[in-house]
Amino acid sequence: MRIVRTGIEELDLVLGGGLPAGSLVVLAGSPGTGKTILAQQMCFGIATRERRAIYYTTLSEPHDKLIEHVGQFTFFDAGELGTQVEFIDLADLLSGGEEPAGATGEIAAEVVRECFETHPAIVVIDSAKALRDYGDPKSMRKTLYDFASLVAGTGVVLVLVGEYTELEMEELPEFAVADVIIRMAYESREPVDRRWLRTVKLRGARHLEGKHAMRVSNAGIKVYPRLETLPALPSPAVESARIESGLPELDALMGGGLYAADTTALLGPTGCGKTTIALRFVAHGALEDESCLYISFQETPEQLLAKALGFGWDVTDAHDSGRLRIRHVLPEDVNLDALAAVVRAELDDAPVQRVVIDSLTELVLAAGETQRLPAYCRVLTALVSAAGASLMITSETLALGPTLEPLGGLSFLFQNVIMLRYVEIGSELRRAMSILKMRDSAHAKGLIQFDIDGDGPRIMTQLEGVTGALGWSALHADVPARTV
Repeated sequence: MRIVRTGIEELDLVLGGGLPAGSLVVLAGSPGTGKTILAQQMCFGIATRERRAIYYTTLSEPHDKLIEHVGQFTFFDAGELGTQVEFIDLADLLSGGEEPAGATGEIAAEVVRECFETHPAIVVIDSAKALRDYGDPKSMRKTLYDFASLVAGTGVVLVLVGEYTELEMEELPEFAVADVIIRMAYESREPVDRRWLRTVKLRGARHLEGKHAMRVSNAGIKVYPRLETLPALPSPAVESARIESGLPELDALMGGGLYAADTTALLGPTGCGKTTIALRFVAHGALEDESCLYISFQETPEQLLAKALGFGWDVTDAHDSGRLRIRHVLPEDVNLDALAAVVRAELDDAPVQRVVIDSLTELVLAAGETQRLPAYCRVLTALVSAAGASLMITSETLALGPTLEPLGGLSFLFQNVIMLRYVEIGSELRRAMSILKMRDSAHAKGLIQFDIDGDGPRIMTQLEGVTGALGWSALHADVPARTV
C-alpha cells in the first residue's frame, strides 16, 4: 500500500506514516476546530508539479475570503497557486441545479472528470456536509459511492471536510464508506483553550490512538503526538557510575552521589530551596562541559542565569554556547504533549547528560485528566533515561508537612527521592532535608539541616530530637543539632 505523506511530520507520525493513496478521508469537527486550515496545509504539503492538489469550496465560505485567509500562513506559496494548488468554487453548480439531486450529481461528475483527466494527488471538498442541503439522502449516498469508486480507481486522496457532530459520525453514510476518519475538537478549559485531534478510523495501517494535542499558529497546524502512544523505548542500561550533584556534602549523604541516568524527585514547600538545588545540579554539569537542559515553568532564562551568577556559578558562556539550554514555558501554556515534544526534540538534537523539570506541580495542573498523569510521567521519565540523561524533577508540598502522598502516587517512577522541609528550632524557622529513597545505595537516614547563603546551598548538621517528622505539623527540634 502506497502512503502519501501529508507534509505535516507529526500528523504523519499519528497516522502511521501518512494517508493511504486511494483513500476517502473525512475531517470532522465543530466550526473553529481547524479543519479548513489542516486541509489546506495538506494540499500545499502534498501537491507537486506532476500531481497537483484541487480544493473545492462549497457554500461554507466565500471563495475570495478563503484565499485571503490561507495567504496568511507560512505554508502558503503564491507561486504554487493555480499551478500546483487550485481552488475551485462550486457555488455555481450548487445554485444552478433545478432539482436537489441534480446539484450533487453535477458535483460528483465534476470531481470524477477532474480526477481522471488531471490525476491530482489530493482533492478536498469543503464543506462536504453542505452538499446534503442540495440532495436527498438517496442521491447523497450515490454520490458517496461514486467518490469511493473514484479514489479506488485513481489513487487520489479525497478529503471531505464537514461540521459533523458525534451523533452524525455514527449515523451518516460518509463515515461508513470512509477509509480514514479524523475528528478535530476545541475544548474551553481555563486558563487556556485546548485543541486536539483523534484518528477514529484508518483502514490498512496502524496509527497512534488517543487524543493528540494541536495548536494553530501562523505556520498552520502543529500536532503533538500523545506521549504514551509513541513506540516503546528500550530499557536503559543500569548505570554503576556516580555523578556529582554539585554539592559535595549532599553527595556524601547519598553514598557518593547519584547514579548516572537515574531519576530524582526533589520535594519541598515553597521557598525551601528546590529551584536552587536543581539549578546547582545543572550548573555543575554545565561547568564540567556536560550538556544540560533546564525546563522552567516559573523563572525565565534571564532570571535563572542571574540567580546562578549571584551564587558564583557563572554559566553564561555555557548558555550562550548551547551547552546549557533553558526552556521557559508559561504555566498557562503548559500542554503535556507539547512539553514532551520539546524534551524529545532537545534529546534528539544533541546528547544531554542532565535534565531538570521545575516543577511537577505545573504538570499536574496541566494534565486535567488526572488519570493520565501516571502513564504520562512514566513515559516521560523513561524518555530521558533512555537517552542516558540524569533527570531531576521538583515538586511542591505543603509548608507545614508533606501531603499523604507528595508525588500523587508517582514515587515508584523515581530511583531517588529527596524531601526538603521547614523545621522550628527555638524561635526560628530553618531548612532541613532528608533522603527518603535511593536505588541500591546506602544513604543518610537522618534529618539534615541546611541553609542557603551567598554561595548557594550549604549542608550543615544532623538534627536530633525532632518531632513531627512524619506528621502534618511543622517539624520541631528541642535538642541542639550535632555536626554531621
